[in-house]
Parts: sequence; C-alpha cells; structure tokens
Amino acid sequence: MQARLIELQLQRGRLLERIAHQRRALADQSQPVAHVLHVGDRLAEVVAQGKVFVLRHPLAVAAVVGALVVLRPAGVWRWSRRGFFAWRTWTAMRAALPAFLSRLL
Repeated sequence: MQARLIELQLQRGRLLERIAHQRRALADQSQPVAHVLHVGDRLAEVVAQGKVFVLRHPLAVAAVVGALVVLRPAGVWRWSRRGFFAWRTWTAMRAALPAFLSRLL
C-alpha cells in the first residue's frame, strides 16, 4: 500500500510539472495574439468615449455636422457612403463570425 501511495505521489508530481511547462509554453505562444487583442480593447474604449461625448454634447456634434454639410457637401457625401459601406460590412461580419468560428472549432 505504501509503495502505491509513493508511486501516485510521483505521478502527481510529474503531472504538475508537465502542467506548469504547458502553461509557460501557452503564455509564450499567446504573446503575439495578446498585442492584437489589446489593440481591439483600446479601439473599443475610444469608441465608447466617443459615444459618451456625442451623448453629452449633441448640439456641438450637430453644429459640426451641419458646418461640414454646408462647407463641403461632396466630401460629406463621399464619407457618408464610405461610412455606410463600413457599417454594412461590420454588421455582416459580426453576424457571420460566430458560424465561421463554430465550423473551425
């Protein structure tokens, strides 16, 4: 019985060492991905701050948009089309991404 307990403890020690090694390897391998994920987090924070600004200062935003429409209507129209295209692309990708990821996993 004592020999069996010693063998189990040795096996447990080897498994714990292997787990620690795998955790270190995973941390090393995920380093490049972590940078990309942090960029996404920072972008989301900027968007959230922009939303807060627009909600707090709607008259200022309306004045800027109105001035742009009056002063540069062609540029506003061009950027509106680009923004609409970007928004449609984003919504389509956001809808398709879960199905795509589920097929990969």
